[in-house]
Amino acid sequence: MVQELVIAIVAVLCVGALYAASAARVVKQYERGVVLRLGRLRNDVRGPGFTMVLPGVERLRKVNMQIVTMPVPAQDGITRDNVTVRVDAVIYFKVVDAASAVVEVEDYRFAVSQMAQTSLRSIIGKSDLDDLLSNREKLNQGLELMIDSPAVGWGVQIDRVEIKDVSLPETMKRSMARQAEADRERRARVINADAELQASKKLAEAAKEMSTQPAALQLRLLQTVVAVAAEKNSTLVLPFPVELLRFLERAQQPQQHIAPQPPQQQQLPEAVPPEPRESAQQASPVQSAPSPSVRRPSHLPQRKGPSGSTAAPAAADADTDERSGAEPFAHH
Repeated sequence: MVQELVIAIVAVLCVGALYAASAARVVKQYERGVVLRLGRLRNDVRGPGFTMVLPGVERLRKVNMQIVTMPVPAQDGITRDNVTVRVDAVIYFKVVDAASAVVEVEDYRFAVSQMAQTSLRSIIGKSDLDDLLSNREKLNQGLELMIDSPAVGWGVQIDRVEIKDVSLPETMKRSMARQAEADRERRARVINADAELQASKKLAEAAKEMSTQPAALQLRLLQTVVAVAAEKNSTLVLPFPVELLRFLERAQQPQQHIAPQPPQQQQLPEAVPPEPRESAQQASPVQSAPSPSVRRPSHLPQRKGPSGSTAAPAAADADTDERSGAEPFAHH
């Protein structure tokens, strides 16, 4: 009898231990426990520590209350100024109402992720490329408001949303690089022109001061020579006054003498050709063709007669005409 009683007590203790083990739950510090009794939500949310539930009747679901960091997959979109970009972001959120996170939404993590993707696409289409690159704070605030509005009903609070990277096409990158280079070159030219203007003003003031004291120019010349000679140069260039060179040039310039003009040659009068003679054949019906008169050039020596006198040009021409007119040109 006693032995049976002991066995019964031991059995009850074992069953109690098993029941206690199955009913015992431990909730961590960063978690909250939501109890569902026969599928119905209990009003009390179990805090951190040890707690008990009824096995088979109640079910405890633990909800993490820490801030969750979730990357948003990169989204392709077209900005308002028709530029194709690829933008990715990161979102920080936490659960503030454990009961709503369990009851109102099936999987609050997946819901927040999908809402972040759609909101990111929407914010890309409403923004310009310059805003995505330089005005990200404003876009982050707008994106946070767009995600936080539906997440409030899920017991989730959006803590922060950040746009991580904006990927641009290669052609757009080259265009922006050329634009930045042109802008920097423009600023460099403006700065250089301003420096030239200031230097010219200072040089004008220095020239004005040196004009009052001629010795200052000589001192400046000597300083320049010393500065040039300080370096190891084999050639030393010294400035020379141009006025002195001009004076020496005027002093050594010879006087120009008027050269005598060569005597002009007297032109001899041209010989008057003799009048053509009428031959005996002109009386005939057929006239012979006139033969051309031969004139002796003036540079050839003239013939001399037996008496030593020079024959007249007219006699030589007559002799030539008689020889040329001996034969008639045509006959009847």
